[in-house]
Amino acid sequence: MGMKGKIALGAVVGVVVIGVVSVSAGGDGDSGKGTDSSASSERGSGDKGKAKDEKKDKEEKEAAFGGDGDYQVGSDIQAGTYRTSGNSDAMCYWERAKDAKGEMESILANDNVTGTSYVTVKPSDKLFTSNGCSDWETVDLKAKGGSPATEMSGDGGMFKVGVDIAPGTYKSTGNKDDMCYWERSKDAEHSLESILANNNVSGSAVVTIGASDGYFKTSGCEDWKKSS
Repeated sequence: MGMKGKIALGAVVGVVVIGVVSVSAGGDGDSGKGTDSSASSERGSGDKGKAKDEKKDKEEKEAAFGGDGDYQVGSDIQAGTYRTSGNSDAMCYWERAKDAKGEMESILANDNVTGTSYVTVKPSDKLFTSNGCSDWETVDLKAKGGSPATEMSGDGGMFKVGVDIAPGTYKSTGNKDDMCYWERSKDAEHSLESILANNNVSGSAVVTIGASDGYFKTSGCEDWKKSS
C-alpha cells in the first residue's frame, strides 16, 4: 500500500479523548482558506525591517531534508523537531516508525497533513517516512515569536503557540458536517499523551488556547479569530 493511502493512526483516528472522538487532522477543508488573515500570512507581513529579518531567517533555514523519502534516524536525519509547511491538499503523509519492516505494528505515529505540520523525531525512533510533503526544516524550540497572529486559517494545520499564534480564546463559525477538527497538544510527538483536548465540530466552535500549550491543530474548519 502506498504511503499516501495509509490512514493516520494513533492520536488522530478512533481515539476517545476527554469524551470526544477525534479524526485525522488531514481532513478535507475549504480550498479557499489560507487568506491574508491566516497565521502563516501574518507572519510574512510587516515593515521593511521585519521583511529583511525574515529574508535572513529564510536563508539560514535551509531544508533539513526533503518531503519524499525514508530517512534513518541517527544517520540520514537527527532526532529533533521539524516543520513542513505549504501542503495544500492533504496528500502529505509522514510516519515515525520503530523499525523498517513497513508493518502497521511498526508505526509509532503518523498523519495526513493539510497546511503546516510539526513533528518531533525521538532518538529511539528508527525511521522517519515522508511522502508528498513540502521540505522539512529544523525548528528551534527556544525561539520566540515576534508578533504571534491572532487569526488563523481553519485548514492551516498545526500552529506553534506563542510563535505562530498567540494564546487566548478563538472562535470559528459556519462549520458543517462535523468535518471541523481541532486539537490542543502539549508537544509534537503525536502520541495519545500529547493531546490536551480535541473535538469534532458542527456550527460554531470556541476554544481557549493556553499559554502553556505547545501546539494547536485545525483541519476542515472555518477561519479562527481571537475573541479574548
